[in-house]
Amino acid sequence: MRRPRTLAAVALALCLTLAGCGGGGASTAAGGKVTLRFTWWGNADRAARTEKAVAAFERANPGIDIQTSYSTYESYKQKLATQAAGGDVPDLIQLDYRQISQYAGSEILLDLGKQRKVLPTEDMDSGLLKTGQVDGVQYALPMGVGTQALAYDKEAWRKAGLRAPKAGWTWEDWADALRKLKAAGFERPMTDPGSMEDWFEVWLRGQGKRLYGADGQAAFSAADLARFWTFTSKLRKEGLVSRAEDTTQMAGSVEDSPMGRKRAVAEFNWDAPSAGYEAVYGDRLALAPMPAGPDGTPGQYYKPSMLLGIAAGSAHPREAARFLDFLLNSDAAADILGVDRGTPVNSRQRDRVLPKVTGFQQQVAGLQESLAGKLKDPPAAPPRGDNGLQSTFQRDYDQVAFEQASPREVAEDFRTEARTELRP
Repeated sequence: MRRPRTLAAVALALCLTLAGCGGGGASTAAGGKVTLRFTWWGNADRAARTEKAVAAFERANPGIDIQTSYSTYESYKQKLATQAAGGDVPDLIQLDYRQISQYAGSEILLDLGKQRKVLPTEDMDSGLLKTGQVDGVQYALPMGVGTQALAYDKEAWRKAGLRAPKAGWTWEDWADALRKLKAAGFERPMTDPGSMEDWFEVWLRGQGKRLYGADGQAAFSAADLARFWTFTSKLRKEGLVSRAEDTTQMAGSVEDSPMGRKRAVAEFNWDAPSAGYEAVYGDRLALAPMPAGPDGTPGQYYKPSMLLGIAAGSAHPREAARFLDFLLNSDAAADILGVDRGTPVNSRQRDRVLPKVTGFQQQVAGLQESLAGKLKDPPAAPPRGDNGLQSTFQRDYDQVAFEQASPREVAEDFRTEARTELRP
């Protein structure tokens, strides 16, 4: 991490009734130099690219200093909730689209329309821009476009006599591939997907169902979730997916995942963050589409890989907007970041960057190009409360994985918790 002056460690519940969240933003150092805080989640590769982009901005804007910090996704969520509750939100915030409803409208995020002069959005897709809006107000801007993917060791696939997965392969095809990998000597070849709400949503959509309805409530039944967890439990008992002891250690980074620790040769992840596996697998790393429903219906979708917002309490919103503009719209930042945070959302930069990417980033671009026109529309941003339910989903699955309760019992409990968490 670079200049780790902003790290906090204690997780508290977000105070959504906060009257205001000012006071924790930028400062002006001696000599009039503006200091802005920028925090995000990611891995070492993303950190290195981000630091290069920050350095380029600081060279071009010598009157602005950017203090940065990053962590794993789960730690980041907890830290941001703590900062929001304490009125100490960093000036620039990286957000998942599942977090927009949680922080927008709580006087935590700035209305970016107020900085339109220094933060143009004309080269961004209007549909993607809406993913950062709540009640018509632009609280955050998408930084890139991403999709779910299977990251895998292609040499293990070859040794098992398997071809590279193609769009339209099903969950049963996926399970059969795991059996062939095990037969080829790869014990527990896949990370168990049962603990992640993201992969349950892909499975649901392949069945023609949704995670949430228009009313902001869960649109799936306890029986749906029980079927998914029964399916993943069967695979675990066959020795095809990771042990409960390994699955429960996952905290949102490649480094703590079974595949990242070389205890699996395949894992579901989002496309761009899968670059983190490259340090372990090198040019053996490959990406493939997610499994589809029984009739080939795709469950995966394009979504903002992440969004960037500015704290409503920032003392220097104009300077923060200039930095945001640099990250999203400048040639310099696009050349440094490539597709690390997904395919650039700025159409001009996307056309510039994609023909030039190399290494694993070519695979990210290639996966997205191969799926063009094949995926269904993405769902609306999840309702307020989903952010907490992601952690609840993983915690509840631990009960299933450690065989403390049946999939049906835990699924019923989760639906009860969801009704409580998602109350308007």
